[in-house]
Amino acid sequence: MPSFSCTVEQPITIGLRLDRYIAEHIKILSRSQIKARNLEARLNGKKVKVSRILKGGEFLELFWNSSESPFLIPEDLPLEVIYEDERVIVVNKTQGMVVHPGAGNSRGTLANALLYRRLRKIESGITGETVAETGQRPGIVHRLDKDTSGVIIAAWDGDALDFLSAQFKARKVRKSYAALVRGCPKDKMGIIDKRIVRSSHDRKTFTVSDLKGRPSLTYYKLVRSYGDYSLLLLRPKTGRTHQLRVHLKYLGLPILGDPIYGKSDPRFPNSTLMLHAKRLSLYIPTGRYIARQPNDCPYILPPSTRPEGTYTTFRTQLPQRFKGITQGLSSDK
Repeated sequence: MPSFSCTVEQPITIGLRLDRYIAEHIKILSRSQIKARNLEARLNGKKVKVSRILKGGEFLELFWNSSESPFLIPEDLPLEVIYEDERVIVVNKTQGMVVHPGAGNSRGTLANALLYRRLRKIESGITGETVAETGQRPGIVHRLDKDTSGVIIAAWDGDALDFLSAQFKARKVRKSYAALVRGCPKDKMGIIDKRIVRSSHDRKTFTVSDLKGRPSLTYYKLVRSYGDYSLLLLRPKTGRTHQLRVHLKYLGLPILGDPIYGKSDPRFPNSTLMLHAKRLSLYIPTGRYIARQPNDCPYILPPSTRPEGTYTTFRTQLPQRFKGITQGLSSDK
């Protein structure tokens, strides 16, 4: 049975539950994993519920069941880095790379690669952290599907992670995607405002709904028409799983190469998912890593002195898989 022990940080956010502390601060198990793995927690040697409110300074012991190790394996994988500083890293994720490890998929992910890179930084003394402090989950703020390529940002420290996560939660981040679809929209610009709900026929897929599900909003713009195909620029206002793929299928414009929501295309039968995260605009945190108290516990800066951010836009070019198809379509005219 895997186990973990530490002293709870002090000071700590007032009213912070134990399960949130495990998921958001220690970062070795998510809140869903805490339940799935029957986690047992002890504070100062006494068994407690994961709903227990922490005060700070307690000695915490954790025990859980696991069929496989929950600890991330650092891997030296090639990454196309768009931007990197002491607080964040922005990567142009390649198509086919999974962001987070999952069942039967513990290697070769972006998380594995980022953990390796972070440990190398720590070993070189760049960050001022120790290996024991880094935790096992790199600060990936948002997700891209395995077959979606493009811009994704991660944080190198907890304060930067909170800074970025707050923007995503408040929907202050602007994300733009390029999609090559089958068909042409009736209007050059439009809004898809349809709720998304998990399919009752296949729990791994989603569909639109008028009443059920979560509100989902996508803006689209026609960039170029190629007769039976179109290049669209998409800006999701919400961030639901498979949102763009489901919304475009609803419009009758399935993304070319989509193995889940589309069909094999007779002209491009070997095409892969033609969806690319082209642009990401948000505030990135400025300043160095937060200071440490003499007892080596993270010092939580009051709101008035927290590092401010710099509004930045990160862009990528369309990948070669787009160019190969669009060049062929252009030559038809």
